[in-house]
Amino acid sequence: QQSSASFGASSSESSSSIIIDGSQGEGGGQILRNAMVYATLLHQKPVEIINIRANRSKPGLRPQHMTGLRLCRDIAGGT
Repeated sequence: QQSSASFGASSSESSSSIIIDGSQGEGGGQILRNAMVYATLLHQKPVEIINIRANRSKPGLRPQHMTGLRLCRDIAGGT
């Protein structure tokens, strides 16, 4: 099962998104935190993370990750 989250510019603002595989490396929240910062600061392209925390015992987004995503969305005026 593939988990994903996308944030930043809407698809109508940019024809392509930056795709990050969240299962690579340590595959934890640091990938998500970095991607959120990039999307918030560089909000000209959407950032999509696939396979978030895929190798964890509880894969996918945890409640604290969603809180951070919503905060960045609100700061950047995203969707």
